[in-house]
Amino acid sequence: MTNASNASATRRRQTTLVPNLIVIALFAALLLFFVVPVVWLLLAPTKTANELIHDNPLSFGSLANLGAAWQHLIAFQDHALLMWLRNSAVYSIGALVITLATSVPAGYALALTKFRGRKTLLVITLMVMIMPTATLVLPIFLELNQFGLIGTIWSVILPFSFYPFGVYLVYIYFATTLPREILAAARIDGCSEWQLFTRIALPLAKPVAALVAFFSFVGNWNNFFLPYLVLPNSDQFPIQVGLNQLLSSTPSFNPVAGAGLNITSPELALAIIIAIVPVLVLFLFSQRALVSGMLAGATKG
Repeated sequence: MTNASNASATRRRQTTLVPNLIVIALFAALLLFFVVPVVWLLLAPTKTANELIHDNPLSFGSLANLGAAWQHLIAFQDHALLMWLRNSAVYSIGALVITLATSVPAGYALALTKFRGRKTLLVITLMVMIMPTATLVLPIFLELNQFGLIGTIWSVILPFSFYPFGVYLVYIYFATTLPREILAAARIDGCSEWQLFTRIALPLAKPVAALVAFFSFVGNWNNFFLPYLVLPNSDQFPIQVGLNQLLSSTPSFNPVAGAGLNITSPELALAIIIAIVPVLVLFLFSQRALVSGMLAGATKG
């Protein structure tokens, strides 16, 4: 009996060994594919351009090299990097405020009010939401040009504020979590539609508003194509467009334009890290709100 039990246990271990090895191999492949490039990027500013090519890719250079890369980067075009970061913050936060001011009422109206053309408007919202962003750049550019907004701050903020995905998130949230009975009871007590929205719906919308705010800010901060088209001057660029200019000033990628500048691959890597930091910090400090917003519509209230 004991021999039979041992044989059965051995077979079970052999049966689970192969799947476990496959899982370990997949995790190892993902680690190699995703983590190693990030580690390389973090270590790149600590080396010189020559060390970056010839030394161990995952070796640490020196803090002196990091300081030199920072000094070269800050000195580029008279502190252009700091100006690009400031522009990105203005564009992203300005558009975020308008996005929240429009997405939450629009999602509420689509979910909990009845008006003519409601279903058509919802279908249009879904269609625009699934369209690639690049397909809308040309008509947006022509519209901005028609109103004389090209080259102004509004040529970036207004298109960034157009966020149908945020409207849809709010629509799903209110449609699945806010009981109609509460609204009906409030109407019986004499609440107007505006009071229903501001006193009942809006306080309950904090989780989904945080979710919309996060996705909107990240999308605005990382947007490259539209600002690249509508902003003609370097002092108006957000950080993503500025990185493109920095790239063109790196001798490794553009020997002619980058000649005589102190911008090399370590400086470029440091600029990329700096551009990522605001989004990373926002993510770290908003994880609880994000999880709350994602789970808010999972169960009906």
